[in-house]
Amino acid sequence: METHGAPMDSAERLRAAGLKVTAPRRAVLAALTGHGHLDADTVFERVRGELPTTSLQAVYGVLAALTGAGLLRRIEPAGSPALYESRTGDNHHHLVCTKCHTVADVDCVVGEPPCLEPSDAGGFAIHTAEVTFWGLCESCRSEPAA
Repeated sequence: METHGAPMDSAERLRAAGLKVTAPRRAVLAALTGHGHLDADTVFERVRGELPTTSLQAVYGVLAALTGAGLLRRIEPAGSPALYESRTGDNHHHLVCTKCHTVADVDCVVGEPPCLEPSDAGGFAIHTAEVTFWGLCESCRSEPAA
């Protein structure tokens, strides 16, 4: 989100989403902004460095609130814990390495959401298509076979 060409700080982003500005919410946003796809335990470890009395349960509550407000996106690759990211507001997809579980963003090839449409929407008004591509990342492909 931007205002007048300048990026919004975390307090402005929280207020714009209709949320109260709290230290745990700001810390969780900071832990995720620009850091890719993190699970709740990793977010907790980062937040605990700044707010040592914060509990894991509090971090889960903040992640749920921020996701519900559209400030974070939650993805759930099969076989992995839920991951959170700060890239929202677009219809990007994900690449997941089946060996090291690295997750990378990939832009939708069509652009505007939904970038894919089912052959029969069954009466649904589709607003988002979520695609996960699975394979081996470049690092895992270049490792010698065990």
